[in-house]
Amino acid sequence: MLRSGPVAETLKGPAARRSAAGQRVLIFDPIPERIEPSLALLVSKVPEGPDWSYEVKWDGYRLAVHVEPGGTIRIITRGGHDWTERFPTVAKAAGLLGVDSAIIDGEAVVLDAQGRPE
Repeated sequence: MLRSGPVAETLKGPAARRSAAGQRVLIFDPIPERIEPSLALLVSKVPEGPDWSYEVKWDGYRLAVHVEPGGTIRIITRGGHDWTERFPTVAKAAGLLGVDSAIIDGEAVVLDAQGRPE
């Protein structure tokens, strides 16, 4: 049951616990099944200013690593395929993060003996 009025702020799902009188009530969704990956955009000129940072463009697999409550790890590709079994090292590392839940959006890259992407 959701509270109404200025004290409640509904995000969806059941409340985890009651709040103290006058305190805002936040109701959270469970971890989403999938998130859209953050993808690089091609631009003609590099943006300038202190609000920008840059990274190397690797050529690997775009993945979303889902650490779910209860310790379940899922690795989802950009196309929505579950590739957990194809990335056992990544899944093991995600399980060692010590968090209850998280979604990590990143690029999985294999490096050769000289540290170059392969």
